Amino acid sequence: MSTSPHVIIIGAGTGGLCLAQGLKQAGVKVTVSERDRTRRDGLQGYRVGISPDGSRALHACLPPELWDVFVATCARKPFYFGMWSEQLRELLVFGPELTEGQQPPEPDPIAQDRSVSRMTLRQVLLTGLEDVVQFDKTFTHYEQRPDGTVTAFFDDGTSATGDVLVAADGSNSRVRGQYLPDAKLVDAKLIGLVGKTPLTEETRKLLPDKVFNGISIVSGPGGYSTIIHVMEFPWGQDGKPKDTIGGTNSELIESWPGLLYDNTRDYIMWSFGSAQHKMPADLMGLKGPQLRELVIERTTRWHPNLRKLFLLGDTSTIFPINIRTSEPIPQWKTTTITLLGDAIHTMTPGRGIGANTALRDARLLCENLVKAREGGMTLLDAIHDYETQMVEYGFDAVIKSRSAGTGDDAVYKPVIGPIVAMIGRTGMRLVNNLPRQMKMKIAENMDKDRDQEKQKKQATA
Repeated sequence: MSTSPHVIIIGAGTGGLCLAQGLKQAGVKVTVSERDRTRRDGLQGYRVGISPDGSRALHACLPPELWDVFVATCARKPFYFGMWSEQLRELLVFGPELTEGQQPPEPDPIAQDRSVSRMTLRQVLLTGLEDVVQFDKTFTHYEQRPDGTVTAFFDDGTSATGDVLVAADGSNSRVRGQYLPDAKLVDAKLIGLVGKTPLTEETRKLLPDKVFNGISIVSGPGGYSTIIHVMEFPWGQDGKPKDTIGGTNSELIESWPGLLYDNTRDYIMWSFGSAQHKMPADLMGLKGPQLRELVIERTTRWHPNLRKLFLLGDTSTIFPINIRTSEPIPQWKTTTITLLGDAIHTMTPGRGIGANTALRDARLLCENLVKAREGGMTLLDAIHDYETQMVEYGFDAVIKSRSAGTGDDAVYKPVIGPIVAMIGRTGMRLVNNLPRQMKMKIAENMDKDRDQEKQKKQATA
């Protein structure tokens, strides 16, 4: 094996590209093989929340100038996290109590929550990797060589050989299927429909201020709910920076080549879902117009503004998601094949930490591979240490995400469900009326999984 390992990454998702950025910046040879045919394919611009842990990982792996671009291209930050009834009555809202025109205090410049379009994040992470990422490469299988190297094979008849093979190819990972056949996905028994409604003067008037400026969960009768988040970007419909952003950010966006590949424009993201058994059996085969009609049909008792929000949804953006989660497995014997992100720890969106755990993986694996290159540890020791930590925090996140809800929860059951929902609403209203300091403590406890580094520092202080 060479002093500097050649790392082959299968999959150009969030975690795989973050790892590639970090390795390239450190001078480690890296190749990314992606099945999408072009840079524009695959993602359609839905929201991903970047936690303090995710922000730290991106800051560690991206070159400084690209980090600045990432920050400049994020959507505006939500001020509130709220729970609302289907009639848009406030149940529980966490957030700053601001007077008119007042802004919340500035957070940590690096370790903070951010909102970004998935398409935009992908274009940021692809910037500077044009000589690293190979598109239209569908992985089929790998072979481990007697000399310790690994060869990846693709359906076009080509192959690539390196010292380390990293599976970053998502929940349906073919690498995992060959390498860890006992690592299975289980059905969370939840179904979601995700869509976008363009943000216009008409649609912005449909939402109360705290919903418009926050991330909101609306719970309705029968076990149906929706998540709403308004995404406003620093560029307009013409793709040019808005007049309202600072000059520095404007210059960064104008000079960033990734915007040429990004179709993201201001929108209201919504996801509508329930337990699997409450949805049509053929849901996964329905098209956008049919899915929108289903949402309208299931929300007849909801506030007219919410129904109009759904009705104005762009049917080309609406698609169903069958939510699955990994089944934790014991740590396996370390080789020069390893995994990150959804390829090993797929989780439900219950706590919003899936992408951030993948970013955390990328940062840790990058740091360890650089140590191996510099002689601080052997290559196998570097991978083993990464896997030991990743298995612990990754599967812990899987378990916690699953605890946030599955289709087996009582709220989805026919008789007890309405009672559970009523008790839940009463509890939220009680919490909403607690003194501000007590509410802040509850909010901090809810967010602790999104800032693991802070939690570790506090535990050792």
